[in-house]
Amino acid sequence: MRTSGADAVLRSFIAEDVDLIFGYPGGAIMPVYDALYHYQEQVRHVLTRHEQGAIHAAQGYARVTGKVGVVLATSGPGATNLITGIADAMIDSTPLVCITGQVGSHLLGTDAFQEIDIISISMPATKWNYQVTKAEQLPEALSRAFYIARSGRPGPVLIDITKDAQFEMFDFAYRKCKQIRSYTPVPTLNLNRVGEAADLINSAKKPLVVFGQGVILGNAEKEFRQLIEKANLPAATTLLGLSALPSDHPLHVGMLGMHGNYAPNVLTNECDVLIAIGMRFDDRVTGDLSRFAKQAKVIHFDIDPSEINKNVQADVAVLGDCKESLRALIPLVYERSHQNWLQEFEVLKGVEQCKVIEQDLKPTSGSISMGEVIHQVNLQTDGNAVLVTDVGQHQMVASRYTQFKQSKSNITSGGLGTMGFCLPAALGAKLGAPEREVIAVIGDGGFQMTIQELGAIFQTKAAVKIIILNNSFLGMVRQWQQLFFDKRYSSTEMENPDFVAIAKGYGIEGESISEREDLPAAVSEMLQHKGSFLLEVHVGKGDNVFPMVPTGASVSEIRLE
Repeated sequence: MRTSGADAVLRSFIAEDVDLIFGYPGGAIMPVYDALYHYQEQVRHVLTRHEQGAIHAAQGYARVTGKVGVVLATSGPGATNLITGIADAMIDSTPLVCITGQVGSHLLGTDAFQEIDIISISMPATKWNYQVTKAEQLPEALSRAFYIARSGRPGPVLIDITKDAQFEMFDFAYRKCKQIRSYTPVPTLNLNRVGEAADLINSAKKPLVVFGQGVILGNAEKEFRQLIEKANLPAATTLLGLSALPSDHPLHVGMLGMHGNYAPNVLTNECDVLIAIGMRFDDRVTGDLSRFAKQAKVIHFDIDPSEINKNVQADVAVLGDCKESLRALIPLVYERSHQNWLQEFEVLKGVEQCKVIEQDLKPTSGSISMGEVIHQVNLQTDGNAVLVTDVGQHQMVASRYTQFKQSKSNITSGGLGTMGFCLPAALGAKLGAPEREVIAVIGDGGFQMTIQELGAIFQTKAAVKIIILNNSFLGMVRQWQQLFFDKRYSSTEMENPDFVAIAKGYGIEGESISEREDLPAAVSEMLQHKGSFLLEVHVGKGDNVFPMVPTGASVSEIRLE
């Protein structure tokens, strides 16, 4: 079929079953947008208000659907505005295909208007990138892009297309990529290693499973439950592992990490076998590596060879697809009880319940707490909502207390910690899962970083429910300043605008509350409202998030106050 390079981009999208893309037009990508005009019934385009909003929206869409998110942007500033989201997607293993326009090939290297070497800039933050200067290169480049983005450990891919390649005519034919020489996305499973892992698990007296997003990305939730239930293994989650296992599962012992739960953090340094599944031993989980689980034999299940022995030395490393690895492991593990060991988690859970959780969820005086807002949302959604969070105190509180009943329900910026992530990501999540309630929980600081995406929510009529936990501070930084910088509150207090008035300017209904007795009705009004809704809750300015593992401390030195 004789067609232009720009038209080929859209035909390639359709061949890859893409039906939703996010983007922002500009000169160097204009031929693709012109071609898009003719495919509006097959491919929906969402016009965000900033390219960073587009890529975060694509991340939210990808995380809730498991599909590849697709982004369009122009050259120069359009392309560089994607970089934060690309880096975020890379570290959090989110599959994206980003298409950027580029100046004509004859202008490359001349510092032409809106020219930037986006290939060099994006190289450290992409799984693969490629510049197309001839239209005939497009089908293979795009088929490879989608294959690389979604296969193995997922990640972002960027394809940069010169403007003349978009105009150029050529004979189009598309073949989906099924393999690439020298690229092995899924290592071959070594059954001997699986057997060694089973032997360690079967001999363990105090085993602890630490699971991450790899369980979700591998669609291995069912196999994961079968494993821990057969061997009666206590299981602790990372931030991105949340929702892989229902929150109320009796073997779910809480979240690990700097603001995780007391029991799994303390008992990490008492277990005799640590079974890591689809997680990468991030510093927020391990604390001081020199004092992390030194008494334990470590089993590491992962699809990415580069993660093995990167931070924590593994006694047994099982490389491969999570689902396949667990299926091979389950028949080899014994049925066990571990009742005394599980009781140790219950005892420490009781300590945290008394000293932290009860005060967070059911305070009797003072300002509304962040925890009681999340508690009220749990009561009224029954744990079935998709939670999208930004970065900061509210993120930690929401992650600690939100109840999850189904997978792919927790969407947050984990590894990069990107403020401004939440609002556009919630838009993408709602468009990806329109049948589910999507609740964006944001701090007053992060909300203002991408506040313009209220315009995209308004234009798409996406029924996103937005909760701003407003403490008039950059709360997490303020907490650190209080605890570790002698209360020198430098550049963290915020004078905020009328958020409800701004939302109404975008046609979004809203309400602001500061009294505890108004909270249940306000949450109910938000959830029952048919369209998008913004609920601002004024919370305590000086409230801190505990437990907390101080920087440089061991996880067993976690503080309750």
